[in-house]
Amino acid sequence: FSGVLALDVLRALLQLQDRLAAVTAWAPRSGRNVTLRDVCYAPLNPSEPGVGDCAVSSVTQYFQNNGSHLALSAWHQDGKEQGTVDWHDHLIYCVNSPLSFKDITALELSCMAEYGGP
Repeated sequence: FSGVLALDVLRALLQLQDRLAAVTAWAPRSGRNVTLRDVCYAPLNPSEPGVGDCAVSSVTQYFQNNGSHLALSAWHQDGKEQGTVDWHDHLIYCVNSPLSFKDITALELSCMAEYGGP
């Protein structure tokens, strides 16, 4: 992979998303600061959403917005084929099976987003 699907770009995207999720803005009519939690769509926890409950569409959701998941690698053997699997393999699997709760690689990561949806 290269370009926008390079590991350093995905890590930078995670950092940017974290910074954006922490942004607050003063709402004069409400007399308080508002955050992403106040305006996000949180289909699985609409009454008391946390930032992780917000349905944010991003390629990093295939890793549950978790840099540790993105950094994982594992030894994988499938019949005669063997080698190391990493984020590339997980991403390819998830693009083809976005509703999977566990990929078929040795990583065994979910393809579901941090908020619980696809």
